[in-house]
Amino acid sequence: MSDTYDLVVIGAGPGGYVAAIRAAQLGMKVACVEKRGTLGGTCLNVGCIPSKAMLSASEKYAEATGHLADIGVEVGTVSLNLTKMLANKDQVVDDLTKGIEFLFKKNKVDWVQGAASIKSASEVVVSPDKGKATTLKTERVLIATGSESTPLPGVEVDEKRIVTSTGALSLAKVPKHLVVVGGGYIGLEMGSVWARLGAQVTVVEFLDRIVPTMDREIGKRFMAVLRKQGMTFKLSTKVTGAKTGRSGVKLAVESVKSGEAETLDADVVLVSIGRRPVTAGLGLDKLGVAMDQRGFITVDADFETNVPGIFAIGDCVPGPMLAHKAEEDGVAAVEIMAGQSGHVDYGLVPGIVYTHPEVASIGKTEEDLKEAGVKYRKGAFPFTANSRARTTGESDGTVKILADAETDQVLGVHIMGPEAGNLIHECATAMAFGATAEDIARTCHGHPTYNEAVKEAALAVDGRPIHI
Repeated sequence: MSDTYDLVVIGAGPGGYVAAIRAAQLGMKVACVEKRGTLGGTCLNVGCIPSKAMLSASEKYAEATGHLADIGVEVGTVSLNLTKMLANKDQVVDDLTKGIEFLFKKNKVDWVQGAASIKSASEVVVSPDKGKATTLKTERVLIATGSESTPLPGVEVDEKRIVTSTGALSLAKVPKHLVVVGGGYIGLEMGSVWARLGAQVTVVEFLDRIVPTMDREIGKRFMAVLRKQGMTFKLSTKVTGAKTGRSGVKLAVESVKSGEAETLDADVVLVSIGRRPVTAGLGLDKLGVAMDQRGFITVDADFETNVPGIFAIGDCVPGPMLAHKAEEDGVAAVEIMAGQSGHVDYGLVPGIVYTHPEVASIGKTEEDLKEAGVKYRKGAFPFTANSRARTTGESDGTVKILADAETDQVLGVHIMGPEAGNLIHECATAMAFGATAEDIARTCHGHPTYNEAVKEAALAVDGRPIHI
């Protein structure tokens, strides 16, 4: 391992490790500093990947205990081996973290384990858990330290009774009653996992709707589906405190509108009210690196801070706090450093909730367009009229396309339904090339596929769907 580099990346999450690999591909000598004992950051270790493993496993369990019999597949007595399910999740994580280690070796990226402190744009000090600190000399520093769960005042997390998403991924047993504080992506996904495994799940949300950044109409339909699955919701409700005892947690809540208070008894409370950037210990204050009031690092169009030579990407800068956005940031940032034309279109970053059914969104919502005074047309097509969805029993949901009233250019797509997270990327590609609804409608789609619902929604923009 060298001690002089072209680039030192701090953080080995999706943004950091991808940036490090791309920089190495561009001919830079790169070190990636990570304080965890494994690579992959929050996403791979305690976020996106383990949660999707649990979502998939719990979905299969729910199918085996109920839905398979409906189609003539009788499996007899089904039991839950939670220990084995959690072990499978851990094995997936372990395999993928080792995969990143392999990619670092393949691309000759040096992994330096320890906590980083930036002394200047050309000097990073790395302090391992044991042993002496190491000083790395570098031409540039890229901060990719990600984010952490936002704490809730009056509710102290112990990762046993009161947990973040990290603790929710490793509960020793299925709680009888799980209260999820926050109706966003993470809370609904983890709530879905434990609801499928037998928990009663109550979602407490401060606002009057769940998934508030998504299209309101889709959000309402989504909540209706989750209610059918047994989840209950307390909207316009705030948490005022929590007391942990031997039998569980007493969560104090009150109505935002009336102020009426009540206490919810829960075995486990999951706090999932958002995430905040992780920048503590980096020494940014001493360096004078500019940050906004919420703690996000301020960067220019080239991802450079106000301190020349120090760059930042991903969850610690403004924008969608999503792993794939961080990856795009990382690639664009190092390509710009190499003299290329890196670019990220933040208007085309898909958002996906991996529940069942999935919900995916890209571009503008109806509320966005109304607020901006943009005239638009919309087309919608339900999965109940999609042949593939009917054959698989996945008919909950709809595809909704919003297009400019004059030019017909697609401005937004919102999907709730089977494989929505995959379907949205057909629309992402179309929108990246400025496609109209007519372009999608005129594109031949295979039959029978879920994608036909996208084509039909595009036809519906012009009032001419075929199958409804």
